[in-house]
Amino acid sequence: MADVAATRSGSVTTTTAWRGLVVFVLALAAFILFWKFGEDIAPWAFEYPKKQIIPAARWISDFTKWLLNDATFGLFTFTDLTRFIAAVIDFPYKVALSLLASGLMSGPGSSAVQLLPPISWIAVTAIVTLMGLYAGGRRLALIVALCFLFIAVFGQWTSAMVTLASILVAVPLGVVGGLLLGIAAYRWRWLERALLPILDLMQTIPVFAYLVPILFLFGFGATAAVVATLIYAMPPMTRVTMLALRQVPSEVRDLGNMIGCTRRQMTWRVLVPTAKESLMVGVNQVIMLSLNMVIIASMIGAGGLGYDVLAALRRLDFGAGLEAGLAIVALAIALDRLSQAFANRNAATDETQARGFMARHPYLLAALGFVVLTGVAGLFVPAIQAYPEALQVSTGTFWSRVVEWINVNFFDTLEAIKNTLLIQLLVPFKRFLLSLPWAGVVALLAFAGFLLRGPKLALLVAALAALIAATGQWEKAMITVYLCGISVMFAGLIGIPVGILSAERDRLWRWVKLAIDTLQTLPSFVYLMPAVMLFRVGDFTAMIAVVAYAVAPAIRYTVLGINRVDPRLVEAGKAMGCTEWQLLTRIKLKLALPEIMLGVNQTIMFALSMLVITALVGTRDLGQEVYIALTKADPGRGLVAGLAVAFIAIIADRLISAGAARARARLGIAEEPS
Repeated sequence: MADVAATRSGSVTTTTAWRGLVVFVLALAAFILFWKFGEDIAPWAFEYPKKQIIPAARWISDFTKWLLNDATFGLFTFTDLTRFIAAVIDFPYKVALSLLASGLMSGPGSSAVQLLPPISWIAVTAIVTLMGLYAGGRRLALIVALCFLFIAVFGQWTSAMVTLASILVAVPLGVVGGLLLGIAAYRWRWLERALLPILDLMQTIPVFAYLVPILFLFGFGATAAVVATLIYAMPPMTRVTMLALRQVPSEVRDLGNMIGCTRRQMTWRVLVPTAKESLMVGVNQVIMLSLNMVIIASMIGAGGLGYDVLAALRRLDFGAGLEAGLAIVALAIALDRLSQAFANRNAATDETQARGFMARHPYLLAALGFVVLTGVAGLFVPAIQAYPEALQVSTGTFWSRVVEWINVNFFDTLEAIKNTLLIQLLVPFKRFLLSLPWAGVVALLAFAGFLLRGPKLALLVAALAALIAATGQWEKAMITVYLCGISVMFAGLIGIPVGILSAERDRLWRWVKLAIDTLQTLPSFVYLMPAVMLFRVGDFTAMIAVVAYAVAPAIRYTVLGINRVDPRLVEAGKAMGCTEWQLLTRIKLKLALPEIMLGVNQTIMFALSMLVITALVGTRDLGQEVYIALTKADPGRGLVAGLAVAFIAIIADRLISAGAARARARLGIAEEPS
């Protein structure tokens, strides 16, 4: 009977899927007919009436000016409040900067005199090495030491310490802020419902879009950069906190209630300690996202490695930009491994039973000893204080010459490839999207949302798409969709086959994983330099940079999906005599489809974030609009364009996630926890 019921259920699901497909095809046919013949009947559906455009940019700019000039809380103004917050953030930043990079200074500006030098490069390397030894053993200590030695040997030490100073301030603030918001949202569901769309916007609005308001409110400098980093890096910590607290086993909560814990004790002594391992994942995300922000933050005064990469981009010095970018990668690897090690460290291994302060804190005392000894020795031997310039190594010239050699010897070939793809693919696709009626696209998106998840999703995607048109951003949005769509297509054509090849070859996967980890930690600006040097500016150059940046999730999720396929199903296929090709196409890829779809979703998110960066190479999409707003200090214009990018990202995310959920249901795969 169970088999008969399962068969009936499967046939019903298949019938429903076919009906949905037929209805969607009919709707698509109606859309095509309207696109071909509807302009004479309803011209407003093809070009949004200018008189009906919502002046959201002007409203936002006026509101910003009101905040700056007129908003007051009685005893102090809104500007006083933001300046106070900036001063609070600035104090720990200056302390960290003095310890790591500048030393203790006395006097104003360029006339300042150094009273004490910063912590020596040997002491900093020793401290992080001891942290690695304490948290993860000798292997981790060696990895961390090599990362910091790489930074010193390649002459990036001072810039790296400036970057590390901002990270040491931004990460604790991001972790504490995200943790408190997550706990509050866990306690009060109404706050969670209000917070989730805000978190979506914080993660999808391009950072460039809110740099102008931050500059107005917090001024130019490292403090404004830290605030921008917090806005970008805090949402994952908030989401992880909500998820981690919900996943605490019910028996742990019951135990806390039985022993009479108050609400505060239940939170801080039961739930948070139990969820520590999951919460450290959020800490790790804050660290990595803060490092991703260093270049964009350098545009508003952060300095450090980000400024070095940005300066190299401006003068098209690929070698210098690559070295600074690799220094960011080394810093990211060290901090990532350390945070993971502290998250996984077993508290039972602590030697808390040992008596005496020295016996209980050997690593701390060793670190202080290195600071004091190298500080004193550095006064007499400069090489101990700062890594000697004579021993520094640089490969920047080599890499720049490699790009120049490719350009000289393969110019005709590269131009032929570029022109062929532009003429045959990019330009026709761009013209096709620009010719579509906005009203028809909104209706088609709404219909797709209705088929995938019902009226709620249909209303959401229709409202967001209509808002893009109503704010006058439709044409630029279509150019963004064209660039994003083409880039995602190529990233998928590269990433999915690479993922398939790597999924069952452990040695190949180790090398591919190393490559994509490096790609994901390299600053996005680094991708632009070789692309511009080889292909000049334009849409094709933007596409190349976006594909290089966004290919990683397509590979990673394909491998994840194939590795999650139940081995018993594969064995059953082999027992039935399936060939390797049949096993791949009829079992593995079919069951891995939901994960592959989520990989495509992440590829779209990466592509949209990179498209704002590619505005520097002459695109004419929403990213260019955001960048122009930044150069003209127009917060309204930037935020409206940024919101349009966020709406595109949310539409794509919701539709693809709904499609992945339907695919899981059709295949009988359990839904992933969210």
